[in-house]
Formats: sequence, C-alpha cells, structure tokens
Amino acid sequence: MRRPGLQKQPRQGRQARQARTDEFLEFASGRTSHLFRAACLLTSGDTHLAEDLVQETLGRIYALWGRMSRIDNPAGYAQTILVRTFLTHRRRRSADERPLGELPDRAVTTDGDPALRLALLDALAQLGPKDRAVVVLRYWEDRSVEETAEAMRVSSAAVRTRSVRALAKLREHLGSSLAELAAL
Repeated sequence: MRRPGLQKQPRQGRQARQARTDEFLEFASGRTSHLFRAACLLTSGDTHLAEDLVQETLGRIYALWGRMSRIDNPAGYAQTILVRTFLTHRRRRSADERPLGELPDRAVTTDGDPALRLALLDALAQLGPKDRAVVVLRYWEDRSVEETAEAMRVSSAAVRTRSVRALAKLREHLGSSLAELAAL
C-alpha cells in the first residue's frame, strides 16, 4: 500500500529531467574552459580560486537550467554569473587569505612569452576586483560597455570611468617593464 504523496513519477517526467540534465552537461562541457580562462584572469592567476568560481557558477546555472530557455544567450549569462560570483567572493572577509609557497599541480603550457604573461597577471593583481572585472570583460571578453555594465550591475558611465582609470593603473604598473618585455 502506498502512502499518500509518495507516488511513482511518470516515465515522461524522468525522461524530460534526464534530457535537461544531458543538455546542461553538454553546455557545461563546452563552456567550462572558457569560464576557467576568464576566472583565471579575474583571480590574477589563482587557479584554485578560479576552479572554485567556475564550479559555483556552473552550480548556480544548473539550479536555473529548467528556466534557461527564457534566456537568449546562456553563454553570456554564465559569464555574468561568473563575474558576479567573483565580486561577491571578493567582498567576503576571508577573500584576502592567500596561500604561501604555491607549487603548480601540473605543467603550464603557454603559447606566448611567459615573462610577459606573468607581468600582465601581476599587473592585473594590483587592480581592485571591480577594476579587474571591467578590464577582463571589456578587453579580454570583448564585451560592450552596456554588456559590462549589466554584468556588473552598474551604469555605463561607471564602466567607462572605471575602464579609463583601470587602464591608467595598468600602464602605471607596467611602465617600463612592458617595454623591456616587448624588446626581449
């Protein structure tokens, strides 16, 4: 005898849920590497934090996946969630903790100049979280001012102002080191 409320789910409901899960897994496998690269830039090369941010982003998307059909650009939405997750993480008190003596877990492959890459990551690390987010969204992700403003929940004027200031800080920090690296 069955208890009330504990009815067997119809086969169609399970199949639909499995189809949504398969659809999400396909989306996640296609976007994870892109999200991870953007997260690495946002975290100034902290791969462990980047992995955490991507995992949290994908978890949030999965929770909303049934309603994602109403979203025109799921990839852009995922990027927006990643940036908001990063900014939320930076506001937490424990976000200032940094491990010491980091060793890479695996070999790093680079297509470009490693010294230039490290200099740029170091320069990004000198920026505040919101400045870093603007630089990554505008110049790495190639988003418009309006898209960046929407992702960060600020006005377009704030994005333009922050872009100018962040780029000036990057130029100041890189200064002559960028000219030296480019000459190598």
